[in-house]
Amino acid sequence: MADKKTYYITTPIYYPSDNLHIGHAYTTVAADTEARYRRLKGEDVMFLTGTDEHGQKIQRKAEAKGVTPKQYVDDIVAGIKDLWKLLDITNDRFIRTTDDYHVEAVQKIFKALYEKGDIYKSEYSGHYCTPCESFWTETQLVDGKCPDCGGDVEIMKEESYFFKLSKYQDRLIDYIESHPDFIQPVTRKNEMLNNFLRPGLEDLCVSRTTFDWGIPVTFDDKHIVYVWVDALSNYITALGYGKDSEDFKKYWPAQVHLVGKEIIRFHTIIWPAILMALDLPLPEKVYGHGWLLLDGGKMSKSKGNVVDPVVLIDKYGSDAIRYFLLREVPFGSDGFFSNEALINRINADLANDLGNLVSRTVAMQLKYFGGAMPAKADRESEELDNEVISMLSSIATTASEYLDAMQFPNALVEIWKCVSRLNKYIDETAPWILSKDEASKNRLAQVMYVLIEGIRIVSVLLQPFMPKTPEKIWAQLGISGDEDVTSWQSAFTWGLYKDGTTVVKGDPIFPRIDAVKELEELAKIDAAKKAAAEAAKVAADKKEEPKSATEINEDGLITIDDFCKVKLVVAEVIEAERVENSEKLLKMQLNVGNETKQVVSGIAKFYSPEDMIGKKVVFVANLKPAVLCGVESQGMILAATKGKKLSLLTIDGDLPAGSKIS
Repeated sequence: MADKKTYYITTPIYYPSDNLHIGHAYTTVAADTEARYRRLKGEDVMFLTGTDEHGQKIQRKAEAKGVTPKQYVDDIVAGIKDLWKLLDITNDRFIRTTDDYHVEAVQKIFKALYEKGDIYKSEYSGHYCTPCESFWTETQLVDGKCPDCGGDVEIMKEESYFFKLSKYQDRLIDYIESHPDFIQPVTRKNEMLNNFLRPGLEDLCVSRTTFDWGIPVTFDDKHIVYVWVDALSNYITALGYGKDSEDFKKYWPAQVHLVGKEIIRFHTIIWPAILMALDLPLPEKVYGHGWLLLDGGKMSKSKGNVVDPVVLIDKYGSDAIRYFLLREVPFGSDGFFSNEALINRINADLANDLGNLVSRTVAMQLKYFGGAMPAKADRESEELDNEVISMLSSIATTASEYLDAMQFPNALVEIWKCVSRLNKYIDETAPWILSKDEASKNRLAQVMYVLIEGIRIVSVLLQPFMPKTPEKIWAQLGISGDEDVTSWQSAFTWGLYKDGTTVVKGDPIFPRIDAVKELEELAKIDAAKKAAAEAAKVAADKKEEPKSATEINEDGLITIDDFCKVKLVVAEVIEAERVENSEKLLKMQLNVGNETKQVVSGIAKFYSPEDMIGKKVVFVANLKPAVLCGVESQGMILAATKGKKLSLLTIDGDLPAGSKIS
C-alpha cells in the first residue's frame, strides 16, 4: 500500500508572559480544524504547537514575582495545555523552547551558521522594544514608539552576533515572486515585498549579553541566542532536526505555518533566510491571518480588554466557541468579538437552525414510525426531493474545496445553507399533515428519509469544526460507531442511512440561551477582569502584589484610591421605555447635567416606564459602555436587592442633575 500523504501544520509558539486570550485560541482552533480535516481525509498529519519561553520580558516578570524564569513559565504553560484540552485541540506535539532537545539543536544551528560565515560578531546600538523582542531603526519608529505594539522603546547598546540577512535579500525576492502561494493572503505578500524586502534588509541581531534567560552560545558564553534563531527553529527542532531524524525526513518541509499577521514578517523573511543558510527547503505556505478585535481594538493585557476563553468554554461548551471563532471571522482578515455576537450565533445558528432541525426530525420519526426508518420500497419520492438531494449530494465536495484553502467561514456558510434548506423542506412538506392521511404514509416516509439522511451528511462534515457535536447527533440518529455512515468519505454519497435504523430521543444539542441574562452576567465578568487589570497596573506602579478579580470584588476592602476611580453622579430620568423583546429591560435617557446618557437596566419587573420619569437616581458615569439586547448602555444606575425585591437608590433632596456623589 502506498504511503499516506503527509501534512505538517504549525501554530506560532506562544509567548507565556501571561495567560492566553481568545485571540490565541482562534489561531489554534483554526490549525486544529485543518489538522482534523486532513486526518479525516486519510493524510498522515503532524500538528505542532508550543511555547516560546526565553527573553528579557519573561526574565523581568519572573524577577518581579520573586521566582526563577523557568518557574514562572511552568505555571503559565500548564494553563496553556489545559486550555488546549478544553478546546479539544489535537496537536501531535507540544514544544517548549526550554526543552533539552530544542536547546541542543539550536546551539548546533547557531554554530553551523557561524562556521559557514553567515553569523558574525559586531556591536548593536539602536531602539529595542521589550514586549515585542524587536530591534527598530529610527526611521521604523512611529512617533518614537514601537511600530508593532505602540509601546515605549529603549536605547540598547551591546556586543552582539549578527545574521547576514541582507545576503539573502535578492534570493528571498526571487523565491516569493516565483512561488505565488508561499505567502497568503496575497496582501501580506505585497506588504513583505514592498515594505521590507525591496527597500533593503539590514543584518539581524541574533544574540544578547544584557540578560541571561536564553540558550547559551556554546563558543562564547557571554552571549545567549536571541529569539529569531531560538524561537523560529522550533518548527524543525520539534521534528528532531540535527539527529538524523526520520520524522524530519518525513514531515519537512511544512505545508503550512499558521501565524497572526503581526509576525508574518519574521516567518516570511527571517525564517526563510535561516533555512536558506542551512540549505533546507522552505515551508510550502505561510498563512498570516487577521486579528480578533474588540471595540477598543486589538486585545491587550495592558488595556485590560482581553477575553478569557476558559470562562466562555465553561458556560457554552467548546464546540460553540469553536463554531463562533471559525464562522464569525473572515479567515485572513480582521474580525470582531463581542459577547452579544457570540450569543446571537449560538442562539441563531446552533440552537434555532441546527439544534431545532435535529430535535424536530427525531421527534417526528419517533411519533410517525416508532423511530425506525421504513424500507426504501415503502418510500415515495416527489420532484421537490430532488433539489434537496442534489444540494446535499454536492456539499461535501464544496466544503472540502474550502477546507483545502483554509477558508473555514465559507465552508460553514455552505454547510449551513443545507441546514436552512432542510428546515425549509420541513415547512414545505408539512409532515404533520401527511401523517393524518394513511394514503400519504409512503410519502411521509420519504420526507423523513430526506431529513435524516441530510442531517447525517451535515453532521459528518461538522467533524473538523465541532468535534463533540457530530457524535451527539449520531447518537440520536442511531448510527454511533457505524463508520459506513459516519466516515468523512461517506458524506460524498447520498443514501447511506440504512433501512430499519432507529432514532433515539436525546437532549437538545444546543439549548437556547437567555440572551439578556447572559449578557448581564458576562458584562459583570468583563468588568471584574478589567478591574483586576487596573489593580494590577496600579500594584505594578507601586511594586505591590495585585489582587485577583475575586479579591477585588469579594473581600470588601478597597483603598480610597480605588473608590475614587468610580464616578458617581446624580441623574434625572427624562425618558423611559421597555426594550423590545425583553421582559426585564428598560431603556432610559438620563440628564446628567451637561449631557444626556442612555442606560439599559434590568428593572422592568419592578418599575414601569411611567414610574421612572422624574426620578433622581445614582448613576455610574465612567463605566465602559455595554450592549444589552442590541441596545447600548452608557453606564449603570444603582439599586439594592434582597431575594426577589429590588429598590433603586434615589436622591433625598433637591440636588440638580450632574451633582457629584462622594
